[in-house]
Order: sequence, then structure tokens, then C-alpha cells
Amino acid sequence: GEAKNLPTYPGPNKMRDCYCTVNLDQEEVFRTKIVEKSLCPFYGEDFYCEIPRTFRHLSFYIFDRDVFRRDSIIGKVAIQKEDLQKYHNRDTWFQLQHVDADSEVQGKVHLELRLSEVITDTGVVCHKLATRVLECQGLPIVNGQCDPYATVTLAGPSRQSEAKKTKVKKKTNNPHFDEVFYFEVTRPSSYNKKSHFDIEDVDEVDKMEIRVDLWNASNLKFGDEFLGELRLPLKFLRQSSSYEAWYFLQPRDNGNKSLKPDDLGSLRLNVVYTEDHVFSSDYYSPLRDLLLKSADVEPVSASAAHILGEVCREKQEAAIPLVRLFLHYGRIVPFISAIANAEVKRTQDPNTIFRGNSLTSKCIDETMKLAGMHYLQVTLKPIIDEICQVHKPCEIDPVKLKDGENLENNRENLRQYVDRIFTVITKSGVSCPTVMCDIFFSLRESAAKRFQGDLDVRYTAVSSFIFLRFFAPAILSPNLFQLTPHHPDPQTSRTLTLISKTIQTLGSLSKSKSANFKESYMATFYDYFNEQKYADAVKNFLDLISSSGRRDHKSIEQPILLKEGFMIKRAQGRKRFGMKNFKKRWFRLTNHEFTYQKSKGDHPLCSIPIENILAVERLEEESFKMKNMFQVIQPERRVLYIQANNCVEAKDWIDILTKVSQCNKKRLTVYHPSAYLNGHWLCCKATADNTPGCTPCTGGLPANIQLDIDGDRETERIYSLFNLYMPKLEKMQEACGSKSVYDGPEEEEYSTFIIDDPKETYKTLKLIIEGVGTLEQEHAQYKRDKFKKTKYGSQEHPIGDKSFQTYIRQQSEISAHSI
Repeated sequence: GEAKNLPTYPGPNKMRDCYCTVNLDQEEVFRTKIVEKSLCPFYGEDFYCEIPRTFRHLSFYIFDRDVFRRDSIIGKVAIQKEDLQKYHNRDTWFQLQHVDADSEVQGKVHLELRLSEVITDTGVVCHKLATRVLECQGLPIVNGQCDPYATVTLAGPSRQSEAKKTKVKKKTNNPHFDEVFYFEVTRPSSYNKKSHFDIEDVDEVDKMEIRVDLWNASNLKFGDEFLGELRLPLKFLRQSSSYEAWYFLQPRDNGNKSLKPDDLGSLRLNVVYTEDHVFSSDYYSPLRDLLLKSADVEPVSASAAHILGEVCREKQEAAIPLVRLFLHYGRIVPFISAIANAEVKRTQDPNTIFRGNSLTSKCIDETMKLAGMHYLQVTLKPIIDEICQVHKPCEIDPVKLKDGENLENNRENLRQYVDRIFTVITKSGVSCPTVMCDIFFSLRESAAKRFQGDLDVRYTAVSSFIFLRFFAPAILSPNLFQLTPHHPDPQTSRTLTLISKTIQTLGSLSKSKSANFKESYMATFYDYFNEQKYADAVKNFLDLISSSGRRDHKSIEQPILLKEGFMIKRAQGRKRFGMKNFKKRWFRLTNHEFTYQKSKGDHPLCSIPIENILAVERLEEESFKMKNMFQVIQPERRVLYIQANNCVEAKDWIDILTKVSQCNKKRLTVYHPSAYLNGHWLCCKATADNTPGCTPCTGGLPANIQLDIDGDRETERIYSLFNLYMPKLEKMQEACGSKSVYDGPEEEEYSTFIIDDPKETYKTLKLIIEGVGTLEQEHAQYKRDKFKKTKYGSQEHPIGDKSFQTYIRQQSEISAHSI
């Protein structure tokens, strides 16, 4: 959202140029635009990602840009993973906290401790401690590198032994040390050396602790960087002499608590975090089958999908998983046709057709968003990019004109933009995705049949979606439709608002256009477009996109840009004696080819046609000791190795490259997860570089939009919603009973539900409640089993894992309750 009351800059102008980053622990996955000269910057940017790894904190840092030196951090907000549910989907102001290098910690360490009693020749007992540092995982990368080592110290009230140090492991944030260090804990009294711990009581052992610190070996003059520590009292080793576990690293307490927390200002965030625990397919069969046959249920209001829309608080909640599920199984068109038809039958006035926020309109919105993303890229993106870059003045409200601006010039600028966007849209009928055309065809048929006397209704039924709910919102907020990476600046935003209003009215085909506008300056501006040719162009376009079977399936000739950005790639060794080093390159992916060049706009240095991408897979970190790497495999086993900037971006590139190449005839079924170096494959040790792969390729995402979704995950989402709204399902059952027995005036509490056929609806509700109950039992059983099997201190749940501690507490409460 925004930040406010940031501390002033010490210079004369006091203002700052700030941006905000989103981080998983300390790995940056997203960065906002820079807001210049402000202490209360507004960002208003949305960022959505699938989280590809475990994390402890979701962190937000505010940086002040410095042109000459490294940007400085003003403060941060760090939300623990287990606290995300508290703030789920609501605006919250967070105080910015100080950032201290010693408190920025991530990763875990695997230790084994053994305390042994040794009896000396004189029969005296002394204690020795062996500490084995096995390995670490998920350490942070500091300034692009991680060369970790560990130090181990035994500390007590009366002593501090010297720190013992492991070897430095170069270029890895998952180091394997496997080194053992020995410490004398107590010494026999005959040990006669000038020292202040000659004789130590066995109780002393209880006051001692072993300390493990992790460091990044730095070759800079500032010294090594602290990565985290672990302090373990020896007391717990008295029960068992040997102990092995994983631990989360902890921050160092440097006494920095005295800093006032409110010095730094605050940050407004809205975090939506969902975590789905998805079973294998067969668990979902009963509920999924019930949902998928919704299109065939008579009346459709008695179907499981329609009931979900009735019980959810927001129709949008139900629409998202339903659309994805029906798209996945190729049933979206019959389902939307059925619910749209039912809604048209309930509509009394043709002018209000599809104007409400019904389940039908939300489902069509969602389908257009999923299926129409490329369509928007082809039609709107080039002009919107130009509007954002050129900043032509387009303000036509005389009250808001800036000094030196000319109203006529501004009107002309705006008219040209509207004209160009209108032309691009009305000429794009051939590119409209098939699934959207099929839905528009059924809307048009339903509307024409219901309101036979109104000849325009066949157009307004379709234009109320394609113009009002697809093109106009995409022009208004291009960042929400992935047309621009950031929220546009205020001037551009105003220009886009004026264009969006005009396009919306042009597409609506209403009788008296000028009366649509509250503002007189908009009505005057609209006179430019009050010609018959505009209305004809809209009708031709609507005819084209809502006529069934009119589409030839040849691919669109011009290439569509799917993704671009800087990444690091390893030289492919085309030149016989060339160095195989790593270079930063600008990568571009279109639906025709995957290319890279020195920098944006240059001539491509290498171009790989899509049909030559035979597999896209992750690359194991061991190959080059580099994180977030993947490989693009080409004919004759040629491989391009690429490193993305972070884990989210790596997943995005792998997903989209897999998707565009999914239908390639010669796709590989096996690949090598590691690189071919020094004469052999690191994974299977085979020596020939053309040896077939040793690991099955991952399934990836099929290219077809109808399959680019995990059906089981969407069914799990729907189960969670039904489970959440179970009281409403039960209330709806009561309403069905009440309606079928007593058909007089309705009780107030039941009138919120649409129930056309109480008997059929009751049957479906019974099946839903049974299906949800079964799944609920499966989830509870799975949790109980996991609880029994999972060991605290294992690699999955290291000691210090608060979410697991919370889970254990909940489980013990549940079991105590059931007893």
C-alpha cells in the first residue's frame, strides 16, 4: 500500500526517494517502483506468487535510493509465517523496525552432541564433549555470495574456551561440514596447571552451554559477516549422553532493544496467504464429480457449484476455484451457459442484463482473466506502454488544467489515444480466445431468446462483458492485468481513466450516449465519437466474437512477448577454445522463440525456436555451486544453463518455458539433473556427454489453457469453502424443508437463497455435506498420523520451528478434548 512518516533525510531538502522490497526471509522476490521526493510514498502495487520453498519470515524492507553509493535501508516489517493468518486479507499498518545485521537470520544447522565420562588412571571421572557440525541448509546469500564456516565454543560462568573453526565451504548456502570438535568439560583434580578451573563441580556442567556461530567468510576489509547462532545448554545432555537434531539458527541479541520502535514510520500492507494441504486425486472423486455435473442438473440452482455461490460471503470466493476446476476439465462453457441462462430467465428488464455481481458475471470475469491474458497483451500492451512512457497531457477538465496547458491540444491528444485503442480492439476479433467466443455465443443466444422484442439485447449481453468488464478495467488498471509491472503515476493514471470511460461508453451501445456522463466536459468530448461508423464497428466486432465455429486455428502471425528480463547464463561452448564462463544477458520469450542479447533492444546473440526446446528442468546446485539455476535442453543434448535472480523468478521462467514447449513432438522423457563437467555427468557419473538422462522429466504444465491448473488443488479449495460455510449449508437445508412443506410468505432468514426446486436442492446439499464430512475426517486422520510420526528436531521441523510448536499445542488440546 503505502508508507508514512518516514524519517527525514539529513540533507537540506529532507525528502527521500524510496522503494519497498518483498522478501522470503532475506531473498528479495519483488521490488516496487521508486517514489521520488516523499516521506509518505504511495505504492499501491499488487504482487502475487506461488511460494516455491519453506520460509520463516515474509519481510518488507523500505530502501532509500542513493545514486552514488549502495541504497540504504530505512526499516523493515517482518511477519512470521505462523502469524500470517492473523493479518489475512485486511489492511494493516505495521511499525517499521530497525534493521540490524545481527538480527537478520535464516537457515538451519544439523548438530550431533555427545557427552562422555572418562575415567583417568587415578580413577577420577572427568567429562568430555564431542560436537559434530554436520551440515547447514538455506543460509542467506550476502552480496551475491555465500562462503560459510562455523565456529564452536564451550562457554560457562567461569570459563570461555577458544573458538574452534570448521573449513570454509565456497559458493554454497547448503554447506556439508561433517567436522567433530572435542572439549574438556570437567578436569580431574590432579590436573595441575595454573588455571582458574582446576576443580570443577559436576553441577558446573549444568551452567555451561555450547555455542555454534555461522559466518560468511568475506574478502572485504569489514570482516566476516554473522549469519546466525545457536546456544545449547549442556544440562539436557545429562538425560541422554548422545543427542542429534536440526535447529533453526537464531539472531544474536546485541542489546539493540533500546531503540524506540516508532522512530521510523509505518507501512500499510494487505497480505493474503493461503496454504492448501492437497491429497491425491482419488480422495476428491465424490465431491469433484458432484461439482462437474453441475451444468447438467435441472434446475441449475440445485447444483453443487451454484450452491457454493449461494453460501459464500463473496461470489468472487466461489468463482475463482470453480472456473479453474471447470476449465481444467473442459466443462467451463456448458457450466457458464447453464448459470447464465438461469440468470437471464430471472431478469425482468433487458437494460439490466448481467449488471449485478452475480455468480455468472464473476465466473465470466474470472474466465476472461485466465483465458484472455495473451489477448490483452496483443491488443492493448503496445499502446499502454507508449502512454506510460510519453506522458502526453490529456486533461480535458478545465478546472484541472495545469499552467501552460492548452485544452484543445489535450483534447486532440486524448482523441488520438481513444481512436487508436478503439481501432485495435474492434479489429482484434480473430485473436479472441475460443473459450471466450463460445461463452459469448451462448450469452447472445439466451438474451435474444428471452427478450425477442429488443434487437439490441444480443449486443448488450456481450458488450457488458468484453467492454465493461474486460477492456475498460484493463485500460484503467493495467498493472492488475499484467500489462505494466507497476501502478502508473498520477498523470498517466488520469489519462487512462479518461480513455477507459470513453471506451466503456463506446462499447455499451446505449441510446443517448452523452447523457451517460455526469461531467459536461466528458459529454462535449464524446461528441467526437457520435458517428454511426463507431457503432457499426462495435456491432461487427461483437458479431465476430459471438458467432460460434467462425475460428480458424492457425496461430497468430505476429509473435506475442510472454516474458523478458536479465538473467545469468553459462556460455554454451560453441567456439572450440572459448571460455565457458557466466555472463549477464537480456532474455526474451515469445510464442515463436527464446532469445538472449547483451542488453534490451540489441540484436539477439542466440535464438532458440520454441520447437527446439525439448525440456526445461531445474539444475542441482552442486553443478556450479549456484542457486536458482535451470536448464533449457535442445536437440543433440545441447544445454543452456541459466541462473534466475530469485526462487520465484526461476519458477516463473521454468513454468512458462515448459508451457510454450509442451506440445513439441520430440520432448524428452528423461534428463540429467546435474551438469556435464570434467568428463562426466555429476548426477549419474556417466562419461559420454550424449548419454540419455538418468531422471524422469517433470510433467510440467500442459500448453492447453484447460489443463494449466491443478484440479485436485481447486477441489481442496472448494472443500475448504464448503467447510467454512457449513452453518449456511445447514440453514439452506432448513430453507428447502420449509419451502417444500409451507409455500406461504417466506421467512426472512431463508429469503437470501435462490431455491427453485427444494427437493433437488435438498438432495444435492445432503451429498455436499456428506462429501465435506468425509474429507474433514481424512484431514484430521492425516494430521493425527503425521503428529505421531513427526519428530521435533527433524529436518522438516527443526528445533525453534514455532509453527510446529503451535501445531503440537493444538493437537494436544484436541486429544485432551476428545478424551
